[in-house]
Amino acid sequence: MDFSIATLLSFFTDDKLVAGKFLEKKLECHSEEDAEQLQIILDALERAEILAKERGKYRRVPETDVVEAKLRCSSKGFCFAIQDSEDAEDIYIRESYLSNAWNGDRVLVKIVKEGSRRRSPEGIVRLILERANPSLLARVVQKDEGFRAVPLDDRLLFELELKDEEARLQAALDHLVHVSVVQYPIAQYLPQGAVTKVLGSDAEAAADTDIVCCKHDLLRQFPAEVLAAVKDIPSKLTKTVLKKRRDLRDQLTVTIEDELHLSAGNETFIENAFTLQKTEAGQWQLGIHLADVAEYVPAQGVLDRWAKKHGTAVFLGQMTIPLFPSELQEKIELRPGSDRLTMSIFLTFDDQGNVAEFEIAPSVIQVDHSLSYQKVQHLLSSDEPADQDLVDVTALLNDLIFNLSPLIKAQRLQRGGFQISLPEVTSAFKDEGRFGTMIVSPTLPVRSLLAEVMILAGRAVAQHMIALGLPAIYCYQAKPDFESLENLIKLGNNLNLKLKLESEEELLPHDYQHFIQEFSQTDMTKILNYLLQETLDVPRYGTHPHPHFGLAYNDGYARVCCPGQRYSDLVMQRILKLVFSEGRDRRSSRVKVGVNLGSSTCHDQVNWNVLPTPIQTELEESIAGLILQLNDQEKIADDAEKDLQGLQKAEKMKAHTGHTFRGLITGVQSYGFFVEIEDLLVEGLVHVSSLKDDWYEYRARHSCLVGRKNRIAYRLGNTVEVEVKSVDYYRQQIDLAIAKNTKTEDEAQDPESTWSDSAEEE
Repeated sequence: MDFSIATLLSFFTDDKLVAGKFLEKKLECHSEEDAEQLQIILDALERAEILAKERGKYRRVPETDVVEAKLRCSSKGFCFAIQDSEDAEDIYIRESYLSNAWNGDRVLVKIVKEGSRRRSPEGIVRLILERANPSLLARVVQKDEGFRAVPLDDRLLFELELKDEEARLQAALDHLVHVSVVQYPIAQYLPQGAVTKVLGSDAEAAADTDIVCCKHDLLRQFPAEVLAAVKDIPSKLTKTVLKKRRDLRDQLTVTIEDELHLSAGNETFIENAFTLQKTEAGQWQLGIHLADVAEYVPAQGVLDRWAKKHGTAVFLGQMTIPLFPSELQEKIELRPGSDRLTMSIFLTFDDQGNVAEFEIAPSVIQVDHSLSYQKVQHLLSSDEPADQDLVDVTALLNDLIFNLSPLIKAQRLQRGGFQISLPEVTSAFKDEGRFGTMIVSPTLPVRSLLAEVMILAGRAVAQHMIALGLPAIYCYQAKPDFESLENLIKLGNNLNLKLKLESEEELLPHDYQHFIQEFSQTDMTKILNYLLQETLDVPRYGTHPHPHFGLAYNDGYARVCCPGQRYSDLVMQRILKLVFSEGRDRRSSRVKVGVNLGSSTCHDQVNWNVLPTPIQTELEESIAGLILQLNDQEKIADDAEKDLQGLQKAEKMKAHTGHTFRGLITGVQSYGFFVEIEDLLVEGLVHVSSLKDDWYEYRARHSCLVGRKNRIAYRLGNTVEVEVKSVDYYRQQIDLAIAKNTKTEDEAQDPESTWSDSAEEE
């Protein structure tokens, strides 16, 4: 039994009474001890007046002044409770009102003081729903009371009492360690922890992947029960299983992966394959074949519980933290020469590149060729004839990349979709991944062309779910916050670019498409594209179809192409399998001929409930309880991947201490200005205290710092030469200084005519 209070309370909806036995089943209480612990928790929640007991069942007590939120704390002790709704106000919480909650914890907050125009509402933590820090990075110190662990994160303002052998703690003294929280604080008593790993004398001595995994509590080894469950999965396919599937083993089938992912020892799941052929009507039909992970990972089993808890694979440079053990991947993944079970999505295109029709079907395939992106590009760009065994596959790739993909791309651009060119694409997901939009790699354009069709597969499945009235996990992306884009627009305009919004009332994908076109007119394209991508909101999961800004879809999109690496995709695959096994293909038994529930041709014909009511209801409830967990795990994975990139950039810049670089001023504040170094896409701060030649004043309207005497201005959009002064590796903070004898673009201007008038205005 492993669950949080947040998970438990997610089963209490619409003021319904919930039985204890129901909770035991949902929370997987398999023993009497588990049931007793659950009862203790229910009794405690009843005493806290979170739950009320009626006729032996429980219901949630409605509270109008209590909200659920996540804590974001300051190093000064106070916190803000951030609600899930984007429009909701943040709630200020004093340090004395935290009730032993920590930064990142999910909590129930009671509002004790309403907000005003200038002040946020104030609250007190009523209940801790879910802890965000089961482990942390800390430095071991020795005090009179014993050994203590001091967290490196300065937002965690406490020490942990260490319980371990004195000799082991003595060896870890003044070292950076990974500490597992054994007991959280109770009243005035300190939390207790145990050292699980000594990382090094300091952060710089530790491996960057160790720091990231420990900081974000990413487990790199699978427990024995998970490995044992994999061994029980049969490797051979039976005739009974194959009989129920569409046999595609005679079709030319290819997989395309990054070269790194095809190398020995890499744990990335190869779970997508492609076929392409012409229909009798002369239309292109693209087959996208997804490894049928759901066939091997039953719901509520050991493997399923593990995958649900962790949510997604995490990609840390050349290291992958997979969702499933490699032993399972070997039995499922789409390697050449073996029969493999798949879920196939057939997209039929018209002459303009629109999806005219689609069909989803369980299938069995055999991969003929496993190629890398690099190999594909070589085959398509080489003037030399392909090897005899690659002639057919080269023709398939040529049709896919040069004939079909450009038509699909044109349709995306026409509806307002955009793509951002970035120098490095690290995601192993075939679709938009955690970027939330199309990312183009200058060195591997084939990657983005394949992503086009994978996104279309997700779109087709979402449309199918909506048309048949099925429960689903949809992926959406909110519109960017205009305030985050405002500074970039001002920066672009200072670079003489014409960055204007199509509508003053709302932000549209067309605006980003226009910005990217404008960026291409300057030599700062790489920096501006990077900054634009940073303004995009994080994609999120939901139970209803919402617009996806980065893909320019207004009415529903779902992720489906990575069931072995994302739990949401696995759940979607299970729902499709339920449609084929349990779905009603006709209104009543009196109707002789049923519809094809896997085809888009049935959309206008189905006017009945496809799934039996008990299955439909159970799916709706389980998905509703899953969304919060999925979004939290995606956020953890995204933070971890960005954290590693930040550490690697900091390490690179530390080696360049004292060196001079050209950079662009991308932000100006009263305390200094931020400079993005062009070649490395690394941001550093030139603090105002390092500007020794004058006293600099901040001009907010013009986004600049201006010297009182020399009238030198450092303005948003200026190009400057900066010297790397110091680097804080763990915090990833880079201190820069203006290089000697460097000039800004504004120094050559007449300071009186340029700045005097504005000074008087302000």
